[in-house]
Amino acid sequence: MLDFQAIGLSLVAGLGLFLYGMQLMAGGLQKAAGDRMRRLLEVLTSNSLLAVLVGTVTTAIVQSSSATSVMVIGFVNAGLMTLKQAVGVILGANIGTTITTQMVSFKLTHFAPVAIGIGIILLMFGKKRSTKDVGEIFLGFGILFFGMDTMSEAMKPLRTYQPFIDLMASVAQNPLLGVAIATVFTAIIQSSSATTAIVVALASQGLLDFEAALPLILGSNIGTTITALIASINTSLTSRRAAIAHAIFNVGGVVIFMLILKPFSVLAMSTSTIPERQIANAHTIFNIANTLMLVPFITYYVRFIEKIVPEKSKDKVDEGSNINLYLDRMLLSNPSIALGQATREIYRMGEIALDMLNSTEKAFLSDDIKLIKHAYELEQTINQLEREVMDYLVDVSQSSLTEDQSVRLNYLFECVNDIERIGDHTENIAELAENKVDKKLPFSKTAYNELNNMYNEIRTMVEDSLDVLKKHNEPLIKRVGEKEQEIDLLEAQLRKHHIKRLSDGTCHPQSGIVYLDIISNFERIADHANNVCVRSS
Repeated sequence: MLDFQAIGLSLVAGLGLFLYGMQLMAGGLQKAAGDRMRRLLEVLTSNSLLAVLVGTVTTAIVQSSSATSVMVIGFVNAGLMTLKQAVGVILGANIGTTITTQMVSFKLTHFAPVAIGIGIILLMFGKKRSTKDVGEIFLGFGILFFGMDTMSEAMKPLRTYQPFIDLMASVAQNPLLGVAIATVFTAIIQSSSATTAIVVALASQGLLDFEAALPLILGSNIGTTITALIASINTSLTSRRAAIAHAIFNVGGVVIFMLILKPFSVLAMSTSTIPERQIANAHTIFNIANTLMLVPFITYYVRFIEKIVPEKSKDKVDEGSNINLYLDRMLLSNPSIALGQATREIYRMGEIALDMLNSTEKAFLSDDIKLIKHAYELEQTINQLEREVMDYLVDVSQSSLTEDQSVRLNYLFECVNDIERIGDHTENIAELAENKVDKKLPFSKTAYNELNNMYNEIRTMVEDSLDVLKKHNEPLIKRVGEKEQEIDLLEAQLRKHHIKRLSDGTCHPQSGIVYLDIISNFERIADHANNVCVRSS
């Protein structure tokens, strides 16, 4: 009598260990890769083959085509990737995900204890972050294969259980049933690698012949698209198109290979005499062949997707409804990319603060009330962005970060505060400009020239500090620091000159107060611009 409870618990435990090991190994690989993976995605061009290569490498690192697809949806939703680029990366992701299946098809379970031991030693005694990352990769690798072995052992008793043998036989006789089972199962556990691992485990115990395994492998490629489809809900039109393009591509490929199932089976079986290797090779052949068939026609495929998923009026509203442009929560699973997105949004926040500063200066010189109101509107935008960016950075902080990523996160927190304070001080100047207009306060040509000269220096400082935020630049940091000291001296000098004009009676008293408040706010803006540079060091 079979103990189904023990079999079920062992199978679930093995699957859990497999998924955890895969996640742990992927985490170590991502940390070891650091910003290189983010830069890899950023250098995408319209070259379809390059996009496919990037998708393959990225998925090999994150160990999940679903994770890559969701990441791509996030990039598209943030406007950083075109639909054509996204399709190329997704095609590559399908190839990259076969690497895990290839690994588990080799009987490496006897290496699992050694890998776990090495991983634990490196994690416990490694002093460098990079050493601990390697330890995480080893530990994940070991746990993954330990989980694989647990699943395989759990299925041993089923070799003599006739109802299960009959079920596997029915799958072999009805390939569509196998495709359906694998599709649903993969959609539930959200990992095609786990599905193929179970298929390999069944084959290793002789419970599943190759003809029955093949439809299950094909079905897993359909189920893996469900994650991206769910992630694309309530995103931009292009994001939804990317998810649908992924689903149609995989479903279409499965349909084609189901039509040529017999010759495909013969080809895959000829690659090895070992069932586990045949299954892994079939998975790889399917995804490479499916990708190669579409790569030359990506441009036409994108046009087809755009036609079947047309733009609606609500899409135009939805895509412009968010204040932030780059903060997509689908990218939080990869801290390096999420921090890159946060940097883009903070830079944009700084550009808005600079626009506000320019509008305020023009308003002061021209007495233009419309420009003052525009400055107030920009301040509201900055405040809203501050809240959104802070919330996003808090979410990033919940992830497992490398030492460099933690330092970068703290720096970005401080930058948000400094840019928001620049907005506050600029708002103060806008209020002073409004007071000048309301009370028709007179200003001498000398006062105007002095304020305009100081404004030009401040504007250059803010521009330079934003460049440092985007990319660390030691000469620029030094220049901004020197400029900040010059601003301190200039503020003291202008204050002294103006007090002399007040004592000489050549300046209106209320105008004098406005003048002194403006140069004081300018000086504080310079301090915050310098902070952005100093903290980058």
